[in-house]
Amino acid sequence: MTTPDHLKPFVVKTAVAQAARLGTLDFYHPESSDGQRPAVVFVHGGPLPLSVTPRPRDWPLFQGYGSLVAAQGLVGVVAEHGLTDPTRYPGAAADVAAAVDTVRADPRVDADRIALWFFSGGGLISAEWLRKPPSWLRCVALTYPVLAAPPGWPVDPAFAPVDAVTSAGSLPIVLTRAGLEQPVVAEGVAAFVEAAGPALQIVDVPNGHHSFDVLDDTDESRAAVHRAVAEVTALVTGEA
Repeated sequence: MTTPDHLKPFVVKTAVAQAARLGTLDFYHPESSDGQRPAVVFVHGGPLPLSVTPRPRDWPLFQGYGSLVAAQGLVGVVAEHGLTDPTRYPGAAADVAAAVDTVRADPRVDADRIALWFFSGGGLISAEWLRKPPSWLRCVALTYPVLAAPPGWPVDPAFAPVDAVTSAGSLPIVLTRAGLEQPVVAEGVAAFVEAAGPALQIVDVPNGHHSFDVLDDTDESRAAVHRAVAEVTALVTGEA
């Protein structure tokens, strides 16, 4: 039986940490948990029909990213949301906002040092955070993101990162883009890059496809993941 793409191994070979599950959140805590630590909240893509199982928290991809971040001394949090079809972006965005509130309220988290990391179709949810970045948001990361609604998607116009990024000011943004991206996604990424300010940092994966971090088992893919994690870690800890 062919392994579905979402269950393929993460390209970075890393020991998967034990996640602490709280509602719709999986927390990956560093081994040394003294004091409050910055947190990175991972927002998966979509739309994902309910028939897609297991759900993203149990995918090797997000278990890997959460574990990598924890190994850097941060709290990694994988947040599930209800983006089951393109009409549900408002509800999914509300889920993400509630997740962020829960993470910031955790006594082991430094509430003033938070990064949000969006993947694929989850990229549209980044718009509200780009439009009015709160002071505690240290960076937004985007990996092979959908940044403009594809033709035919009935998406609320508020979910337009290409427009919102013009209001992001000095908020650091780490964008990982795949060189072999799907054309409709690549167009939105190109428009976003053109609209973004000087705080944009780009991690290129020239030979990478959409979901390169599970589809392309190459040194180039691994280097891109490590670089993105390093960039986000530096920004959220204030060491950039």
